Amino acid sequence: MAKAKLTTETRTDIYQTVTNAIIAHLEAGTRPWSMPWKVGSTPRPLRHNGVPYSGINTLLLWIEAQDKGFSSNYWMTYRQAQELGAQVRKGERSCVVVYAGAIERNEVNNDGEEVETRIPFLKTYNVFNADQIDGLPEHYTAAPVPHVPPSGRYEAADTFVTNTGAYLRHGGSRAFYSPATDLIQMPAFEAFIDAESYATTLLHELVHWSGAKPRLNRNFEAKRWGDAGYAAEELVAEIGAAFLAADLDIALEPREDHASYVAHWLKVLKEDKRAIFTAAAHAERAAGYLHGYQSAATEEAA
Repeated sequence: MAKAKLTTETRTDIYQTVTNAIIAHLEAGTRPWSMPWKVGSTPRPLRHNGVPYSGINTLLLWIEAQDKGFSSNYWMTYRQAQELGAQVRKGERSCVVVYAGAIERNEVNNDGEEVETRIPFLKTYNVFNADQIDGLPEHYTAAPVPHVPPSGRYEAADTFVTNTGAYLRHGGSRAFYSPATDLIQMPAFEAFIDAESYATTLLHELVHWSGAKPRLNRNFEAKRWGDAGYAAEELVAEIGAAFLAADLDIALEPREDHASYVAHWLKVLKEDKRAIFTAAAHAERAAGYLHGYQSAATEEAA
């Protein structure tokens, strides 16, 4: 397993550090967002208060958990552990996570007018996994409890997609989203190796669907297969499907046809150290947007 340190001494350029970690995994033949989930786990990494991490921090903590073999999904700062009456074990190494924010201030432009300027910034802080901490309340390290039985997970995925109203058609031997017809095309369920493969492939195409102009209007200016824009959109769909699979408690099964994208992803990541941050942000936005349909469907049924 490829390992790239995400610790305090590498925080000088967090964009490059994170990108290097992703590249190391891809070059070793693993995708850090394709985690071998434990059945019944809560795959999204959680803060000490149970609030899930999002975006790039999800990838950062998945990588760290995978490399270190952590079983708990809870992460917290040294001080948060102390406030819970617990103690980080001596010699344990922290993992860096990031906080993106912005400073707003008024400036005078060339015309002498006062305008509000928004200056984005990225801060880092260090967290430890609950497996590295002694004395935590039991629920932080307790064995995961299944959310729903396997059949229920796949039914949940079907319901999730149905609630979006996406136009879905079955047939043929390819899975794809067609922007021209706003259609998701899927092979028949029976053509897939297992239910997980069908569900996660469908979630991948649903993320593509979310980016259409009437919806999130996500545009990387792809002009042909394999170019930077095309690779960027595929990266968003891959990570977005991982986020959704985690939320729906489904094991993410990698698609064989996506092995051909790895070289294109590597090229994009090596040329732009912020590309993975952008892709993760778009993936999180897509997941949130698609979850929005679930709330609307629940309200209509009430």
